[in-house]
Amino acid sequence: MSEFFCKEPQLQLAFVLPMKNHIFFFLFGNLALALTCSIKADVRLPSIIGDHMVLQKESNVTIWGWANPAEKVQVIPSWNDSINETSADSGGTWSVSILTPNAGGPYSMKVAGSNSIEIKDILIGEVWVCSGQSNMEWSGNHGLQQCTDEAPNANDSNIRFFYIPKTTARFPQDRCEGTWEVCTPEAMMRFSAVGYFFGKQLRQKLEAPVGLINSNWGGTPAEVWTPRELVESDSELQVAASQIQPFAWWPKDAGLCYNAMIHPITSYRIAGAIWYQGESNVDIAYAYEKLFTKMIGAWRTAWKQNFPFYFVQIAPYSYGKPSVCPILREAQTKSASYSNTGMVVISDLVDDVKNIHPNNKRDVGLRLANYALSATYGHKNIPHRSPQYSRMEIEGQKIRVFFDNSESGLVARGGAPNEFYVAGENGKFLPASATIDGSTVLVFTEKITQPVAVRFGFSNTAIPNLFSNEGLPVNLFRTDQYLMTNSKDSH
Repeated sequence: MSEFFCKEPQLQLAFVLPMKNHIFFFLFGNLALALTCSIKADVRLPSIIGDHMVLQKESNVTIWGWANPAEKVQVIPSWNDSINETSADSGGTWSVSILTPNAGGPYSMKVAGSNSIEIKDILIGEVWVCSGQSNMEWSGNHGLQQCTDEAPNANDSNIRFFYIPKTTARFPQDRCEGTWEVCTPEAMMRFSAVGYFFGKQLRQKLEAPVGLINSNWGGTPAEVWTPRELVESDSELQVAASQIQPFAWWPKDAGLCYNAMIHPITSYRIAGAIWYQGESNVDIAYAYEKLFTKMIGAWRTAWKQNFPFYFVQIAPYSYGKPSVCPILREAQTKSASYSNTGMVVISDLVDDVKNIHPNNKRDVGLRLANYALSATYGHKNIPHRSPQYSRMEIEGQKIRVFFDNSESGLVARGGAPNEFYVAGENGKFLPASATIDGSTVLVFTEKITQPVAVRFGFSNTAIPNLFSNEGLPVNLFRTDQYLMTNSKDSH
């Protein structure tokens, strides 16, 4: 038996030859092999570099691909007609860095080696990754009325979508499937609703093209989006990962989605990332802050960019176990102190706490966009940070609560502020009354004469009615460190 293999990346050809016809089939096999390898030696590009793509403006962007080892490759963009030349390395890979201009287009690009490729309809603008689990994944095709209503307005050639299919890999991959699409009503209905409304707001406010890369998978825990070695090298993260229950519809092992759906695009220059995930980690919330910040850091390392990372705090939902949701939301709040990150609170955008997929995706996208517009793009006078607990002072039988991001004052919708609880020295929390005093809140109950701690919105299904005057909901908090229990006193 004789076997022949072409060593071109991701190409393998084998011939099994009867010995009696060895010479004939040897020659035929070698000829076929030579022809196949010759064809595959042509210059090739990853799927994310293609027609209709959006490149990050005013940046050094990387254009890369594969060719025959030592083959010379030229990349010529139409915006400056510069000739950028390189040679493929011994493994057949090549890359060049190209300066992009200010937002605009359409442009084209020629990539030439032994063959020539013309990339058409290129825009220069802002590129964002949209990732997470089902609340980021859900599109108009999941029955979202907001998308159906939006569809007639969704013809915008300056918004482009790149959708990465669900796939996994045990090791980091250098390519993925997908094509860039121009925003049409049909394309919008297939794309992340949160991502679309986020991108539309950026497109309008920045007056620049926007490219959105959709990489998400409903049900997935954050572990699958984190490089495996970061989880396996940390004992706490290892234990937490071992507690994740398997399901038939999504992976659970560390790194599987990162390897196949994030790593292949880490050479593609981006402006930042938005993230909506956490529901699948509520049972192991104790490890989420460490895991999540490690994941963000790993993505930035892979991209070689300290890009902004904005995420959504999970919504109220009637989980089967008491108080798992607020603990995860608390971990997300702590994660927001990680450099160049921001969190949007959406506790008010829920109309059914028995539906883990809130229907209002438009306002989620808008809040993320407003955060980016202010924190990344420097737009002024855009409210984007929810009031956040700062400190408390005990004033006799009352507790005064102070907040950050509440300079303009606070307001309660539909009556006095709700979802406040106070505890005395025994650690048992009781429902409390609350009154707004400027940018602070006074909390009290006649049943506790010596209060020591206060909680706000700290339950699975709490939908508080306290907002900043700009309309952003106050984030949940607890001032105590009492262990959560399954008793009726836990809120």
